[in-house]
Amino acid sequence: MEVLGIDIGGSGIKGATVDTVAGRLTRERFRIPTPVPSSPAAVAETVKLIMEHFSWSGPVGVTYPGVVRDGVIRTAANVDRSWIGVKTSELFGEGVAVLNDADAAGIAEVAFGAGRGHAGVVLMLTFGTGIGSALFTGGRLVPNTEFGHVEIRGKEAEHRASDHAREAHDLSWEKWAAHVEEYLVHMRDLLWPSLIIVGGGVSKKADRFLPLIDLGDTPVVPAVLLNEAGIIGAAMAAAAGHPAPAS
Repeated sequence: MEVLGIDIGGSGIKGATVDTVAGRLTRERFRIPTPVPSSPAAVAETVKLIMEHFSWSGPVGVTYPGVVRDGVIRTAANVDRSWIGVKTSELFGEGVAVLNDADAAGIAEVAFGAGRGHAGVVLMLTFGTGIGSALFTGGRLVPNTEFGHVEIRGKEAEHRASDHAREAHDLSWEKWAAHVEEYLVHMRDLLWPSLIIVGGGVSKKADRFLPLIDLGDTPVVPAVLLNEAGIIGAAMAAAAGHPAPAS
């Protein structure tokens, strides 16, 4: 089934059509810079432009960088606070599936990427503007976890260990890897996952920092789908609500 997936990020809003059975993009990804300020109306207009780029009228899945519960935006940690309380059906239209961005990335990675075939507890963490999280047990998602906001040394983890924090504080890869390892050890001790997947934009540079991180017998691996994971997971969420017609 082909579905349009759109991933709302801090710097860019990206979309592509997705084969949700194979877990791959069917057309080249299209990206538009995230509007500033990133108000709901401005972001919705950008999402509309992406739909128009693909001349799309079928099912659509959209990610959001925060908690989405019962079709309502509940948090706005790294976007305009006017998002809180917005009903997704009123903003994007009925039938558009909207879910947390890290949850979307995790859905794709568990189905088609680094988490495929793992039946235990899998924790995916996306390192970008903040730290997103997606938790799975037995392949089932526990939605809307916000583990980027746990405290490490009196600060939210994403203020110390996000990719944005690395750039803002001009940290070396070695120094940043130490911050990430401290955070991952804390998450391991809370959840005891059988696998930790590191995603987000920084995952394409995994060779620069993952070899510096050691969690003993808890494997830490880079995401396979990289920046396409959110798009693919959003499309999968939309496809789940729009099953393909019987042949």
